[in-house]
Amino acid sequence: MQNPTPHILVVDDHSEIRNAVCRYLEKHGMRASMAKDAKEMDAALVSGSIDLIVLDVMMPGEDGLSACKRLSQTGDVPILLLTALDEDMDRIIGLETGADDYLSKPFNPRELLARIRAILRRSSRTVSPAGSLAGKRIRFAQWILDSDRRVIVDEEGRETSLTSADFKLLVVMLERARMVLSRDQLMELTSGRATAPLDRTIDNQISRLRRKIEKDLLRPRLITTYRNGGYCLSADIEVLET
Repeated sequence: MQNPTPHILVVDDHSEIRNAVCRYLEKHGMRASMAKDAKEMDAALVSGSIDLIVLDVMMPGEDGLSACKRLSQTGDVPILLLTALDEDMDRIIGLETGADDYLSKPFNPRELLARIRAILRRSSRTVSPAGSLAGKRIRFAQWILDSDRRVIVDEEGRETSLTSADFKLLVVMLERARMVLSRDQLMELTSGRATAPLDRTIDNQISRLRRKIEKDLLRPRLITTYRNGGYCLSADIEVLET
């Protein structure tokens, strides 16, 4: 549950940026803590209740993209990535691995504050990333999704773990099985934001999910593409007894 005063963890190896961002957030009614790298970030997450992480991509040691992927697999703390201005791939990979939003450096502090508030509003409205499928096991085609454990199980009992982004996308499509969903709809339903021009985030996420659930990537049968329409999960679903 989100704290009355949101607690933001700012992770950046540049002390000037850390200090400036924390001062600005505290000035606008938030509690802010700092970490200079992923190691200090992990310690802060253990010792305090964090509502959102502002995470720089370029850091010594474990970089922000690796830390984002790791955190998205083990928890639900929202993450806002800070990326270099021209690193489009960092933004795409970050969103694929579980980041909730990104902001390019250099940035306007007012925009950072607005992005943080928007993410906090979305996370406070979201009871569970599993949506209506929380606590359930769902069969689709040759797979079973275990929503509590965030794994899919094949017909021979072999398990495949899902990243946070994979899981959110699959849940959205299972809840709307056999419906064609546009890229804009998928972006809104999975991330709560609109697609930008030439934004390939959803296409890349679909490709990643297909690699996990399709038997033949050249002829996908579970997630089908509709030209100028979007994507559709072409399978019936069955909620299994727990």
